Amino acid sequence: MNRATPLIRDFAERLIAYETGGNKFSGTKNPAAFPVCEKLRPHLATLMGNSGFRALLSRALARAEADVPSLRAFQVKADGSLAGLDKLEVQADPEELARGSVVLVTQLLGLLAAFIGESLTRRLVREIWPKLSVNDLDWGEGDNNEKTK
Repeated sequence: MNRATPLIRDFAERLIAYETGGNKFSGTKNPAAFPVCEKLRPHLATLMGNSGFRALLSRALARAEADVPSLRAFQVKADGSLAGLDKLEVQADPEELARGSVVLVTQLLGLLAAFIGESLTRRLVREIWPKLSVNDLDWGEGDNNEKTK
């Protein structure tokens, strides 16, 4: 089941815009997904270990590559960070990198919601980005992995 819904994609776009101050690349060719993934990494590594986060990000990257083939230049390193930007330096298309960033963050959030539930995913996002409004985050399918109160 692919939990990367249009609502999650909209939120991924908002999250990237928030994290980059509205500038998708802040004057560099660095994909906007990098800072988002880097902020998520220590929190998720605490929950699932470095190997667990690496597996989650690797799966998100594999799914994102299906929509944005240029993401194949990236790899997930052993510590869970993204590498491979140097392979794109010459041929990097800023629009393609922006689209790839959104798709990657969308897939990561979708997988996270599938594994730990939407409520816990929202709570984690609130903890990492406390000034970002998450009150309207309802990804529409309920939390099948969580008990109702």
